[in-house]
Amino acid sequence: MIALYNAQDADGYGEHMTDAACEATYRGAVIRDGKEGVRSGLKAMFAQFPQNKAEILRSYVLGEAVVLHEDVSRAPDGETFEVMSIYSFVGDKVDRVEFIR
Repeated sequence: MIALYNAQDADGYGEHMTDAACEATYRGAVIRDGKEGVRSGLKAMFAQFPQNKAEILRSYVLGEAVVLHEDVSRAPDGETFEVMSIYSFVGDKVDRVEFIR
């Protein structure tokens, strides 16, 4: 999925999500709701930041959860920020992603 994200392929990324998937802040508000909400939200973000990239610094798998520690840049030589992304699955599809930033 990170390769699709870095290629700014919102449609391909969305194919790995359940129909009811969402992306949210950790224990907080939903940012993008449903598979289509994730797709359209990523497309809007990629339009605003056409050179956006994420690098995985560390990854952890425990049970059916995946946690990624990422370094994200919006533009080459631009400001970066770190984020922890917690992926929850239903079967082989992502059902929820929560971000700690």
